[in-house]
Amino acid sequence: MELRDEQPMQHEIGNRTYLIAPVEPLDVDGVRTVQVGTALFLLGFIGLLPFYGRLEDAGRTWLLWMCLTGVGLGLLGMEYCKRRRRFRAERAGDA
Repeated sequence: MELRDEQPMQHEIGNRTYLIAPVEPLDVDGVRTVQVGTALFLLGFIGLLPFYGRLEDAGRTWLLWMCLTGVGLGLLGMEYCKRRRRFRAERAGDA
């Protein structure tokens, strides 16, 4: 089965015409996007560690644990996206 998604080269909305550039998406499988998000959560966690005392005094330690949870979910998301990428590559090889 061939998966083709022909996109229009222009849209007409009202009396204006918008041209669409033929640009491929940068990250089709989402792996890089999840990696960047996970890295940012890890950076936030490491950046907040020196301020643990202040966060505890202000009742805001949830910020630290939110960052750690973001890292954990990001690792799960990376595995999911990598499996999806492998599945798509295998499916494209079969076609």
